[in-house]
Amino acid sequence: MNDISREYATALFMLACEDGAQKEYADALARMKDAFEEMPEYFAFLSSPAISRAERVSSVDEVFGDGLAENAVSYLKLMCEKGRMQYFYESVDAYMELYAAFERKFRARITSAVELDEAQKQKLTEKLSAVYGGEVVGEFVVDSALIGGLIVEIDGKIMDGSIIRRLHDVKDVINT
Repeated sequence: MNDISREYATALFMLACEDGAQKEYADALARMKDAFEEMPEYFAFLSSPAISRAERVSSVDEVFGDGLAENAVSYLKLMCEKGRMQYFYESVDAYMELYAAFERKFRARITSAVELDEAQKQKLTEKLSAVYGGEVVGEFVVDSALIGGLIVEIDGKIMDGSIIRRLHDVKDVINT
């Protein structure tokens, strides 16, 4: 993730915390992102240096001015004014990460050698939720190269309990 995206997202999240409107801003950003995905030509319009800044900013007011959090709309206008629209999607993702951490919701990428059944998935996410003190939502992936065990990536940390990792550790001990 780009530092500029993270800086913009952090600034908006801090403002949202001051306003007590973290969810409202998250919802507004999600709606903007959805609108851009449905109409990529509008996103291109807002990103275009060939269009005057004043025209792009007034367009944001026309499209998003009613019904969305005022500061979230101002955030989008600021990105237009500063020529930073290329960072919008990443900044939304960064904001959502901050919001999820605030709400104590975590995303975990769980890689296993074989497909886990629903009971195993539920038990694993419950244990991770207890460890992290919040709700953990798992994205489950199968990678037969692991041979056995699991790799859990959550909150920037990797817990590698795979057999392939253990074999590499044994190999390293033997070679030293």
